[in-house]
Amino acid sequence: TPDTTHLKRVVEVVVRRAPANMRRHITRALRSFSPLPRKNFAFPAACVSTSSSSLESRLSRIPKKDVINVSEEAAQRIGQLLEKKKKADPTIAGIRLGVRTRGCNGLSFVMDYQEDGKEGKFDEKVSAHGVDVYIDSKAVFYIVGTKMDWVEDDLRAEFTFENPNAKGQCGCGESFNV
Repeated sequence: TPDTTHLKRVVEVVVRRAPANMRRHITRALRSFSPLPRKNFAFPAACVSTSSSSLESRLSRIPKKDVINVSEEAAQRIGQLLEKKKKADPTIAGIRLGVRTRGCNGLSFVMDYQEDGKEGKFDEKVSAHGVDVYIDSKAVFYIVGTKMDWVEDDLRAEFTFENPNAKGQCGCGESFNV
C-alpha cells in the first residue's frame, strides 16, 4: 500500500541517520510496529551496516575546523612570550586559554602557559602561524568561533577576543555573558 511504502522510506532514512550502535535496536523496535510487515521486511544493507570503519572514513573526509581563529599578530606576540618564557622553563609547550567566572558580566578569558605533557584529556589544541594554543575543555563551549587578536596602539597593548557567542559585554570589555 502507498502508506506502507512511504513509511518504509521514512524508516530507511531514520535508520540511515542513526548512530551505528543504535541501528540494530531501532530496526528491532520498528519491526514490532504494526503498520510494517513483519515478514519479508528487510532494510537495505547501507542502512543496517554497523561498520565503524565506513563511518570513520566518512568522518575523516570532513575538514576539522579550529575552535578559535588566531591572527598573525596574536601568533607573533604569543611567539615572543613563549620564547622569553622557554629560556627560564623549557617544558613550556604553548599558551593555555580558558574561561573563568568573574567580572561584572559573568565570564572572562584567562591565559596561562601550558606545560608539555600536562594537557587535559579533552583539551583542544590549535596550531596557527607556528604557535600552539591549548583550549581548556570546559571553555570550548564558550570559546568556539572566537577570533583572537593582538592590538597595540597609543593607549593599550592587549589580546582582544571577538566572541560570536557573547550575548552581552561589560563596558570595559573585560567580561562577557553567553
